[in-house]
Amino acid sequence: MRNSFMAFADWVLPAMPYLTVMPIILPAFAAGLIMLFRGVNLQRFIALGTLAALTVIAAVLIIVADTHGIQTVQMGGWDAPVGITMVADRLSSIMLFVSSIVLFAVMWYGISQGLRDGDEDDPVAVFLPTYMLLSMGVNLSFLAGDLFNLYVGFEVFLVASYVLLTLGASPQRVRAGIGYVMVSMASSMVFLFALALVYASVGTVNMAQAGIRMEELPTGTRAAIFATFIVAFGIKAAIFPLDAWLPDSYPTAASIVTAVFAGLLTKVGVYAFIRVRSTVFTGGALDSTLMVIALLTMIVGVMGAIAQNDIKRLMSFTLVSHIGYMIFGIALGSVAGLSGAIFYAVHHILVQTSLFLVVGLVERQAGSAQLRRLGSLLYTAPVIALLYLIPALNLGGIPPFSGFLGKVMLIQAGAEDGSWLAWVLIGGAVITSLLTLYAMMNVWSKGFLRDRADAPEGDVVLARPANLAARLETVASGDRDDVGRVPAGMFLSTAFLVLASTSITFLAGPISNITDRAAQSAQDLSIYRSAVLLDDPSAPTRNLDAFREQTGAGGGRDSLEQRDSSRPAGPTSTGVTTERVPEPADAESNTESNKEPNEVSR
Repeated sequence: MRNSFMAFADWVLPAMPYLTVMPIILPAFAAGLIMLFRGVNLQRFIALGTLAALTVIAAVLIIVADTHGIQTVQMGGWDAPVGITMVADRLSSIMLFVSSIVLFAVMWYGISQGLRDGDEDDPVAVFLPTYMLLSMGVNLSFLAGDLFNLYVGFEVFLVASYVLLTLGASPQRVRAGIGYVMVSMASSMVFLFALALVYASVGTVNMAQAGIRMEELPTGTRAAIFATFIVAFGIKAAIFPLDAWLPDSYPTAASIVTAVFAGLLTKVGVYAFIRVRSTVFTGGALDSTLMVIALLTMIVGVMGAIAQNDIKRLMSFTLVSHIGYMIFGIALGSVAGLSGAIFYAVHHILVQTSLFLVVGLVERQAGSAQLRRLGSLLYTAPVIALLYLIPALNLGGIPPFSGFLGKVMLIQAGAEDGSWLAWVLIGGAVITSLLTLYAMMNVWSKGFLRDRADAPEGDVVLARPANLAARLETVASGDRDDVGRVPAGMFLSTAFLVLASTSITFLAGPISNITDRAAQSAQDLSIYRSAVLLDDPSAPTRNLDAFREQTGAGGGRDSLEQRDSSRPAGPTSTGVTTERVPEPADAESNTESNKEPNEVSR
């Protein structure tokens, strides 16, 4: 099997410069085609086909990046750091693949919902191209090799999310949209301010070169700049105390929109944390602060979930809570911790999206998502009950599901760290897992096991199922004209995601091996810097063939062959590497061309 993958990787390697940019180009092109053609079925085919193609491309990127190491593309033929560099390594490829699966499944769910064009209540003509632009922004954020294009990716998907959040323009959604826009604008302003600080301090926003030059700055300066990024990314990732906006915004959106938001948008913030912490701010000056933030995020989020009556708000609070697990892994600053954070992010994207899609099924079938109005779903909708129970147990950390395995990886990494704060985090992680399970089982007991006649408002239901538009009219259950029959495609798409999340349990070994290698690559400074900066960052050149050439020795040193045969365990086991990296571009390097490059230590 391994030989087959390596042979495939060798065959597809020359096409990598083109495949690397496809996750950005294809969604933008598809959005244009959707607006050009007016046939509903054709629009749906374009959207679904594009997302399926992105899933395949992302899988190819994982195989090639894991086999041959980091792949980079120098856009426009200008070498980094002057040119724009797209980076496809194990970390970005994994996130691309998981996000593509989620985007495809949710689009399948939405198409099966029977969305109609020309109906002002269900503005599909707006939804489909905006959804593709959201995909483009997410993919750009994952592939960006510099901080400015990371910011551009954030802004692209945030602009798209403004539109998706307010579809239907109900008062509740407009109110939530205003709050979401204001918070996102504040985050973007802080992000721009952080970019200005980086550029003023080191003269570049390329992450590889900025990381080299950051090592020359005083520790306090580096910590202050990193703190600014923590605020910017913390708002986007919804960490405590910057999380209050999320439970007020997400539950008001349509189920398919909430599912995408919950699964992807906050994880882009987590990805930004990982990338910036491992490439630019490598000293770990604020790791203790991040640990405290992780603990408070876990505890405060899950306590909020316990108090909720609406299932969407409950899921939103659990979403906030489990972001803390990923921040915990990042804050440890070790290969094991980072690997656990990546593994848990993959698990959580799939599980959280599955749960929100299940809530959409419940709302359509039973006419409500409020626990005060639900009951008897185990008997009236056993398939929905099964689709809820599996990801609920997974999220709660019941063995042998991936939620349990991810928590074990993080707890083990914390135990290896051995500090008192790490042990406090371990205790907080265990308590959070138990409280999450309690919240999930509370939904199960009230919504699925309890007789609906015993529910305080069991006779109240929505007048008709909601698709994209907000429909809040309620009637007595006996007066509901549409009983909420669920199309088969909605079941199948949800089951697909549940199966994907469950498969992590059975594929935990191979997946954890890839996340381990992704963490090792992220922690080995020389590999990323050599792959991005190529030969001499102080003298970037115009190379018209740069786009068409696959990555050379820089990324190749991170290949499986090199890892298995020649690479010592030093960088990952001792935390120190003696790999030589190019000298930063400054006044001395311009006058002393023969100066030896620095040796980098982490």
